[in-house]
Amino acid sequence: MRAAEAFANDADEPRMTGFATRWRLKTIQAMDRQRLRRLCRRNPGLSLADDVSTNFATSHFALAPGARLTIGARVYTERRLHGVHISVAEGAHVEIGADTWLRSDIAPVVIFAFAGAHIRIGREGFLNGCHLSAKAGLEIGHRVWIGPGSRIFDADQHDLDSERAERIEPVVIGDHCWIAADVTVLRGVEIGEQSVIGTRSLVTRSMPPHTLALGNPATASGTIGDRSRVPV
Repeated sequence: MRAAEAFANDADEPRMTGFATRWRLKTIQAMDRQRLRRLCRRNPGLSLADDVSTNFATSHFALAPGARLTIGARVYTERRLHGVHISVAEGAHVEIGADTWLRSDIAPVVIFAFAGAHIRIGREGFLNGCHLSAKAGLEIGHRVWIGPGSRIFDADQHDLDSERAERIEPVVIGDHCWIAADVTVLRGVEIGEQSVIGTRSLVTRSMPPHTLALGNPATASGTIGDRSRVPV
């Protein structure tokens, strides 16, 4: 009889553990949702869709007066402290489209919009431990993947010397592109839709649609077919 009771108790234990885990997760999500609401109240320029991931409660948002940050429906990230860092300066605007994944378990996702700049990330994007920086504008299309360690800059970041001022030119990346790991994209570049940029490439000039580009500096080395249905 005692053995039977012990067996029954052992059988119930996974169910109890599963219930306790689910209750704990729901409690954490509820607390995170409250924290996100408080963040929105304190930052009038912060707009989060109702079904955005509650994991953003552990992200770091820095919004200056007049800055705007808009995160669309079902945008997801992992629950890591400062796994996502978004800084938006005076008059700048960052938009993150619906169903985008800001993956932070390999490295943090860092997005920095300087004063007056505009960063737009289309829907269903996949930003994986990358760094985006704009002083004028970054236009990133729908279903664009940007790999870990990759960096996109629309400016030189500093004056070269006393006679040569910093140059700033917007960057455009078309729909369905894949920017692989450790790629650097520099100011003024336009990458046509459904293109792939290989690992550790330095992109200093524009690429037409459906281009495979590799190297330092990156040059066209092939063509890419239809990427519109390629899964992440």
